[in-house]
Amino acid sequence: MAKKESLTEKKVEELKEMLAKNREELREIRFAAAGARTKDTSAYRNTRKQVARILTELGARKRA
Repeated sequence: MAKKESLTEKKVEELKEMLAKNREELREIRFAAAGARTKDTSAYRNTRKQVARILTELGARKRA
């Protein structure tokens, strides 16, 4: 089982990079789903959750 990476230890620049990468992945999954069935049906949900986690961490840092 892979170790869950901690977002609190990452720098703001790294979080923004991860956010952009995850949003691009989300877009690719969404358009791929329109064409054919996906192999990993939970990929869309997991990517959305990861985007939410990153945005939550960025928002918490902005408030602090």
